[in-house]
Amino acid sequence: MNILLMIGLLILAYLVGSIPFGFILVKIFTDQDIREIESGRTGGTNSMRAAGFPIGLATSLLDIVKSAGIVYLARYIYPDGYWIQVLSGFLAVVGHNYSVFLIKKDPQGEVKISGGAGGTPAVGAIVGLWWPSFFILVPTGYLIIMLIGYASVATLSLPLIGSLILLVRTFTVGDPWEYILSGLLSEILIVWALRPNIKRLMAGTERIVGLRAKKHSREP
Repeated sequence: MNILLMIGLLILAYLVGSIPFGFILVKIFTDQDIREIESGRTGGTNSMRAAGFPIGLATSLLDIVKSAGIVYLARYIYPDGYWIQVLSGFLAVVGHNYSVFLIKKDPQGEVKISGGAGGTPAVGAIVGLWWPSFFILVPTGYLIIMLIGYASVATLSLPLIGSLILLVRTFTVGDPWEYILSGLLSEILIVWALRPNIKRLMAGTERIVGLRAKKHSREP
């Protein structure tokens, strides 16, 4: 295994993951800085708040594609390098959450690095390992948001569901066991990013969305 090629691939995974599609799309269509809106994150949920559903959807799909794409590239270069494939997806999530393209100084002169929560690129990493998972994870995420009513719960749940899918495939069709770690590693980053949301969930003050939000808005 060429060590320089491997390092280059992992650096590329981080850089591709760092592409802030939410920041770019919101800036293009509204001329706003998404980092100054609501949660300040650059993922699909905050993009939707900033610029509407189509922009939020486009952001989510692009964030899935970027991590899926880098995992496919890793699989092409290292078809038997299962750890490299998993780490490529993980580093794409790291880049999404801590984008090198979104480093700036705050008014106090401190350097800040921002990004998303990692949910959609984590899904993309799993899709890169087994593409039909897209048709399980995306509808499941939609149902969680619509029925349970918390976008943060969907973000927290999908990597775990993805790892469960890959676990089943390990025992049924012999997929590499390393794949199971894809969602689990991403979950660590997501839990860290969503600490404020988790506190609000525990306090019962998290923002309600989906059908529950519509029902709540109709209540007197």
